[in-house]
Amino acid sequence: MSKQTFEQQADEMWVTAVQVATVWTMPESARSIDHPGLTNPTDIDQWMDVLTFDKRVALCDENRVQSQLLYGESVIITETKDDWAHVVIPSQPSKKDQQGYPGWVPLNQLKKVSKTEWEQDKTAAVLSKFAWLESANGKPVIKLSFMTMLPVIREQGEKLEVATPDGPLYLPRQHAEVFSTADGIKQQPGHKLLQAGERYIGLDYFWGGMSAFGYDCSGFTYAMHKANGYQIPRDADDQLAAGMHVATDDIEPGDLLFFAYDEGKGSLHHVGFYYGNGKMLHSPQTGKGIELTELHGTIYEKELCGAARYWQQTEGK
Repeated sequence: MSKQTFEQQADEMWVTAVQVATVWTMPESARSIDHPGLTNPTDIDQWMDVLTFDKRVALCDENRVQSQLLYGESVIITETKDDWAHVVIPSQPSKKDQQGYPGWVPLNQLKKVSKTEWEQDKTAAVLSKFAWLESANGKPVIKLSFMTMLPVIREQGEKLEVATPDGPLYLPRQHAEVFSTADGIKQQPGHKLLQAGERYIGLDYFWGGMSAFGYDCSGFTYAMHKANGYQIPRDADDQLAAGMHVATDDIEPGDLLFFAYDEGKGSLHHVGFYYGNGKMLHSPQTGKGIELTELHGTIYEKELCGAARYWQQTEGK
């Protein structure tokens, strides 16, 4: 089930205090051009605008970025170094660390909160591509991404009062789904994962991306599962290992397809959704947007190495 993960947290816990915090390989991985994504507040729109194609490619090719965090997402700090914190992310499972996905985040992008204050009975998840968090008088405070999750303090008509790293703020109800914190988001069948992903067709690929500002391939599949009640691993190879194995002759819409170099015999490098009718919905690579593409006659057909399923048949079908 998709929900914030607090079991490992102490009475005081750290949460992400910016709209999107990028998780870097090392503190030295960040460059001067990345400044809009390193501050508090961040300006992810500006960062996306200033990054050239070559600078985007370098995030991957030079092993600079690991993942990203959304506003309010909890972390465990394992080490600090100058103005940086090494964290693990419990909500992003990974074989890299049994506690969660590891990496480095600017310390000013994290804030300590009370666990008891943060653990409310209900949670709000942003369902719109973006939604503005507002002050009590309706002034826009911060632009939130799809699937940002925040504890609900109270429901007030068309607004939800939510706990945030910046104190109580308000989220327009029209942009969010409220669910039981204990139960998580209701699990949905495979075609719902595709419906969630279709509206992002054309969105630019971003290495390490975990937000509606830009997804990488496994960030896209992770987020669409999260929106439909499933917590899956962060990276493609872990997603294949943890899912229910499906023979490639038996794939159904909503299943994950995995691809490896050397015509499927080498290292795994890509994941996408099987869409049905021989098509795939995926976030392909830097310089391209999320797309719906035919598999037949493409490099993907040659590199297909496995398939996995997380979705279940439910009453929501």
